[in-house]
Amino acid sequence: MTRLHGAIAASVTPLKDGGRTLDTMAFSPLTSFLAEGGVDGVLACGTTGEGMLLSVAERRTATELFIDNRPVGFQVAVHAGAQTTADTVALAAHAVEVGADAVAVIAPPYFPLDEEELLRHLRSAANAADPLTFYVYEFAGRSGYAIPPSVAERLRAEAPNVVGMKVSDSPFEAVRPYLGLGLDVFIGSEPLALEGMAAGAVGCVSGLAAAFPEITAALVHDRSDEAHRQVGMLRARLAGIPFHAALKEVLVARDVLLRADVRAPLRGLTDDERARVLALAGEMGA
Repeated sequence: MTRLHGAIAASVTPLKDGGRTLDTMAFSPLTSFLAEGGVDGVLACGTTGEGMLLSVAERRTATELFIDNRPVGFQVAVHAGAQTTADTVALAAHAVEVGADAVAVIAPPYFPLDEEELLRHLRSAANAADPLTFYVYEFAGRSGYAIPPSVAERLRAEAPNVVGMKVSDSPFEAVRPYLGLGLDVFIGSEPLALEGMAAGAVGCVSGLAAAFPEITAALVHDRSDEAHRQVGMLRARLAGIPFHAALKEVLVARDVLLRADVRAPLRGLTDDERARVLALAGEMGA
């Protein structure tokens, strides 16, 4: 089984027609840009990738496009989390069929599942993903509730392909309970990456890396204090601005994407927001 490592970009999903359809021609330049920026792979169709807003068919197509366009050695992990267990299992099984490297699943939003419900859901997804490595995606801010560490421990005991977690919570005290489980933990909040890796995390799955891969690569590979300063500034100054549209505007400015379309109900940037985002990108050398 392939275990993820290093700096992983939580990639955007290229869209067109006002966000209504996939921009299939944009996956090749996007994947090349990320690889050339120094990250080790992508997480497809996650939070930054608007995965929960895409249909199952669109997510399958996006997964295939990331895999078909990846350079040799470039990891592709697939976020298969969905509202229902049936859709989650279908997406995990598809990731196996098309040659992904790993599968990650977030706890389903809306209904606050108890431990037994969560275990059943995640075990079904992990079994469908076998023999790929499986990562539990913990993000209480998006699910609406946290995955208890005990669920991750029970899941690992019942599904041998469960090897790690992506933990996007903050502050660091919310991350700490997951670092002692013997799993490969990837930090999702870039300003916590250095502290997390010092405490045993193996890398970072970064939304900022979708538009600023060089910074995340330096943060993870070099443990760079300057990159730490930069991700802190980026997160602070992007607060209150639509994140998905901001990343896509930077990618348009960097000649990676042709358009910055997002899927409704997400919105694009106002003229003022666009000017602020592009000025910030310029400060970062992008």
